[in-house]
Amino acid sequence: MSNKVLITNSQKAVKVPSGLRILIRRACNAVLEFEHFEAPAEISVTFVDNAAIAELNNQYRNKPMPTDVLSFPLGVDGKYDVDENNGCKMLGDIVISMERAQEQANLYGHPLQREVAFLTVHSMLHLLGYDHIDDDEAEVMEAREDAILRDLALERGEDPKLVHVGPITNHAHD
Repeated sequence: MSNKVLITNSQKAVKVPSGLRILIRRACNAVLEFEHFEAPAEISVTFVDNAAIAELNNQYRNKPMPTDVLSFPLGVDGKYDVDENNGCKMLGDIVISMERAQEQANLYGHPLQREVAFLTVHSMLHLLGYDHIDDDEAEVMEAREDAILRDLALERGEDPKLVHVGPITNHAHD
């Protein structure tokens, strides 16, 4: 049985490039393979605009501002509910601000597709229980992100403007 990645576009601010949905599915599958997640999984990915993600960020994190991505894990300690219709373990939801992703892609000098793939990989690791509350956890998570993005041929460039500045914790979704 295969993984299910359900992708919904709930925004009109940024045109979704062709092939982006395929790349997101590849990114989700790459994380699951890298993490040796054996069971079939179900993940929901939703594209929103800055206003919608700011509302969610305020509602769930008490931060009334847009962020790049929010992760809503459904599992606890590696245990997940199973969708009886398809037998998949339900990992959770990923919400990506396409406006913020476009802004960050422009800032870092890489394509929107690479930024969305990074945000997907980062959020998938959250769904699997990783976090970056302290520096040690952040280093572990960042090393996994780099390895997975390398597997997808989307590694960070050597040009400093292509590298996310500082540790992962500079992302607004911490």
